[in-house]
Parts: sequence; C-alpha cells; structure tokens
Amino acid sequence: MKNSYLTLFEGGEGTIIEKKSRFIATIEPVETVEEAEAFIEKTKKKYWDARHNCHAFSVGTNMPLSRCSDDGEPSGTAGKPMLEVLTGRGIHNAAVVVTRYFGGTLLGTGGLVRAYTQAVQEGLKNCKLVEKYSGILMKLSMDYTDLGKVTYILNEMSIYIENTEYTDGVVMNILIPEDETETVKKKLTEATSGRIRMEEGEQVTFGKVDGEVLIF
Repeated sequence: MKNSYLTLFEGGEGTIIEKKSRFIATIEPVETVEEAEAFIEKTKKKYWDARHNCHAFSVGTNMPLSRCSDDGEPSGTAGKPMLEVLTGRGIHNAAVVVTRYFGGTLLGTGGLVRAYTQAVQEGLKNCKLVEKYSGILMKLSMDYTDLGKVTYILNEMSIYIENTEYTDGVVMNILIPEDETETVKKKLTEATSGRIRMEEGEQVTFGKVDGEVLIF
C-alpha cells in the first residue's frame, strides 16, 4: 500500500559502552520542530552533567524537515550519523538525543561515528514502531443475500471491518486504505450487481499495533 510512512508509536532508550565512554540514546515521537526542540532541551537538562548531548530529528512525511547537532564532538561524527539511522530506516516524526559520558579514551572520528550510530540503533530496539496509512472510513448498506460476497471480498483484500449491524438489512463500517478505495468500490459493486450502497466518511490516519488496528 502506498500513502504510508513509518513512525514511532512509543519511544525508548538504549545504552552502549565503547572504551569506557557511555552512550545513552533517548528517542521520542514528535510532530513539530517545537516538540523536537522541547524534547532535546528536556533531555539535556536530565543529563546536564554529560560531556555531550548530540541530537537529530526528522519532522514531516512529505519532504521532511531534519536537523542535527554534534554538540562539541568533531564535525560530522555524531549528529549526521544519528540522523542517517532515522532516515535510513525511513522513520518520520522522531527525535533522538545521544548523551555521552566520556570514559577518558579518545575514539577517533571513525570510532565516534560507529558509537553514535550503534547507540541510536540500540535505542530503536526498545521503541515501538508503527506503519501509518491514509485511509477512508466507509459505510456499507446491503441485503443479507449479499453479505457473504461482501465479507469474502473484504477479507480477501485485508480490509478492516470496524463493526457490523444486523437489522432489516446489514450495515457495515469499514476502513479502506485511501489508494485502494476505488478498487474496493468497483469489486463490491460488481459482486452485488450494484445493489450495495456505499457512503464515504472522513479521511483518517491508521495503523496496526500489536495486531490491533488503531485510528490516530
């Protein structure tokens, strides 16, 4: 499915030790630059006694805005590789701060790049990711004679059925990925010889977390 992007459902932390230096990655979902900056400042205050608090963030889904900082480390050895972990995984709307407590041994530029990269990767292991999709809520009204055909098509296309009401007829509320809307409508129309009634509702963003479909 198109019209989707990967983001954080829950943030997390991860720690690595490299030649006695401790690198703590703190990762959090953010929606705006202001949220990202507030998170960075909060984390810096938490780890005020650390040698470095380097950061990176990516905000937005279409041509996302991204920024990063080495916070005193040699240029290009911290913020950029941290950001590249996020962009390389295609993760949007996320901010990360990697806090370094210096262990007394210089790591060199290559060692720093590896350490900051690995710290973010370790932090992501403790985050919960979600693929978010653009979708359309739709109300289907049909006779009982068409219920079996409709249910079969929806299951075959992995369309989420929110609920079903049984009265004189059947009313079903479904959630369709936006780019599959016309295909679903065409199949349902053909299967029921045009008897089914379809009413499009609002556009929403949804994803699946722990097997459960959530609307955001």
